[in-house]
Amino acid sequence: MKIQINQAQISWQAANAAARAAVQHAEANGWRINVAVVDRGGNLMSFLRMSGAFIHSINIAIDKAYTAASFGFSTKDWMGAIGHDEGMKLGFSAQPRLIVFGGGVPIRATAGDDEWCGGIGVSGASEQQDEECARAGLLAIGLVD
Repeated sequence: MKIQINQAQISWQAANAAARAAVQHAEANGWRINVAVVDRGGNLMSFLRMSGAFIHSINIAIDKAYTAASFGFSTKDWMGAIGHDEGMKLGFSAQPRLIVFGGGVPIRATAGDDEWCGGIGVSGASEQQDEECARAGLLAIGLVD
């Protein structure tokens, strides 16, 4: 019996297209953002910073993408997943690179698929605007989450 292991991967072309689309969406709305796209292992595949975007938001965007890629769900959904469990809130808040507010979205292997191949993270605008830019990035590569 031959065992086969397959794992979807995001290409540099798709990562770049998603980042560019997120920036273009922000630019059209007058927002200034940083956007990061990572693979399933959290490795940076693409990054763009708009002129005037907050410097501190660089790492936040990267960590939003990392969080979404490592768990497979949007960063805005973290607090709902934790609920009222104070132990979990304290434990997770001590984890480096974990972001629990909106702007990080997993990148699915195909639209509607349970398998994901990375994450996109946006930081620099409001939480809702960051999320909107991330979703524009997904839409540009033919995906929705």
